[in-house]
Amino acid sequence: MAFTNKKKQQLFTEINITPLTDIFLVLLIIMMVVAPSFQSMDNAVEVPEVNNGINIEESKVTVSITKDGAMYVNGETTTQNQLVDKLLAAKGDNETPEVIVKADKAVKSAQIMDVMNAAQNADYKKLIVAGEPLNKKDQKKLHDQNKTIPGGNG
Repeated sequence: MAFTNKKKQQLFTEINITPLTDIFLVLLIIMMVVAPSFQSMDNAVEVPEVNNGINIEESKVTVSITKDGAMYVNGETTTQNQLVDKLLAAKGDNETPEVIVKADKAVKSAQIMDVMNAAQNADYKKLIVAGEPLNKKDQKKLHDQNKTIPGGNG
């Protein structure tokens, strides 16, 4: 007759978390070493997107500047010398004339200052710089639209 010990037959039901803790610590150290390299990959400064604000009315005068420096007043091509005349013509009899400047992020701020000076010379009371830059689709549309117009530079 065999004698069995009941205490030896009980199952071990506790979980040993030491190996799990070791794995988490190794992963934490790896992430601490690798994380700073993610921040230094892109040093370029991008224009921030606007999450709120007012919508721009389409009835206002819009000056668009593409990344190659081409200027458009309400979709018509223009040069820096013609800008004041085009703004005067587009102003009409509006009581509080406003100019909206949409520029690509690659445009130099000196060009935007030139538009500001031209708007001031044309007696515009308000100038709005759009928070969202002129996107590639709009640039291509303006460029293609003015290619078909006689006298359009493109």
